[in-house]
Amino acid sequence: MLIQRKEYLEKLIAFRDKQLIKVITGVRRCGKSTLMELYQNYLIEQGVEEYQIISVNFEDYDFIELRDAPKLYAYLKNRIAESERSYIFLDEIQHVENFPQVVDSLYIKQGVDIYITGSNANMLSSEIATVLSGRYVEISMLPLSFREYIFAVGSEGGLSKRYREYLESSSFPYALELQNRPKEIKMYLEGIYNTVVVKDITARKKISDTMMLESVTRFVFDNIGNPLSTKKISDAMTSDGRKIDVKTVEKYMSALTESFILYKARRYNVKGKQHLKTLEKYYAVDIGLRYALLGRRAADVGRILENVIYLELLRRGYDVFVGKVEDLEVDFVAMDENGVTYFQVAASVRDEKTLFRELASLQKINDNYPKYILSLDDDPEADYSGIRRINALDWLFGSQCYM
Repeated sequence: MLIQRKEYLEKLIAFRDKQLIKVITGVRRCGKSTLMELYQNYLIEQGVEEYQIISVNFEDYDFIELRDAPKLYAYLKNRIAESERSYIFLDEIQHVENFPQVVDSLYIKQGVDIYITGSNANMLSSEIATVLSGRYVEISMLPLSFREYIFAVGSEGGLSKRYREYLESSSFPYALELQNRPKEIKMYLEGIYNTVVVKDITARKKISDTMMLESVTRFVFDNIGNPLSTKKISDAMTSDGRKIDVKTVEKYMSALTESFILYKARRYNVKGKQHLKTLEKYYAVDIGLRYALLGRRAADVGRILENVIYLELLRRGYDVFVGKVEDLEVDFVAMDENGVTYFQVAASVRDEKTLFRELASLQKINDNYPKYILSLDDDPEADYSGIRRINALDWLFGSQCYM
């Protein structure tokens, strides 16, 4: 099943033939290779000849020798068309040592348009940034959104039914091929986890205590949406008999976020308009992956929804923070070029005390930017002096008035 990733595809199309290296990042199996395939199909539909497209997947054993930078450069140089534009696609390029020098050498050649993917944020923060500073644009990719999932499977049975399936079946695209086969889905997700956490991270970070890394991962997955610090994690695990120091926790957390298994939301003082350095929140890249590791817990409904909303805000292009307003918290402060939007997220606000609590922090914010309460309550939309309460699934599905 080839799922059309429309929003990401449109970004690539917008940067076509621009003098920038297009860098697609995201967790393994989120659809980066499929996106490149979709884009190559688009180029051919636009009249680009197949010989103008040069594609290398470094996880394909056919290209194992090209993980050597000089050999890769020689191969690509010989394939570049002399009088026509060449489109170069390099998939999972982190497998090539010293790849930035190869990409930089190709970048300065006339008539070359370069697209690369990687499953490690460190590739950008250190390796690429030093060599290719100012020459690339990053397209951050996530697994399927709820909207994309609905378009793939249909909306029969209603959004609530599909939302439960979306959580349980996973947002990783290939999981759609395993629909209604929970055992196979669990095995597939465990395979992703083992590849990223056990194989990739331990090799890249030279971690010898794999069991401790897995314990930290499970602890954070179990605490999505809770304020955490490396000291808090260290203390909690040590009290459970798994002694670990703060520096080791920092190393592990850095590796997990670099591999896009976890995403970190920093705290932001809304009234002081300043970033805070303590007690960030972490969110899992996929709830199905969390279920595979921890099992299902009914009490997690609100925090799971919060996780889903956070990832959707990232998809929609926001920089997302956890807000602090005096002694209260705003779940998300979402910023983009148009300003700020505030969100409170709750499983239900039908109880008056819960509604009062969710309204309280938003009511303390005196600016005129949009403010929302998102819940799973299937009730008509309501307005509380400018604070809109709407159904979270309608918002996730993407009605234009909620974008």
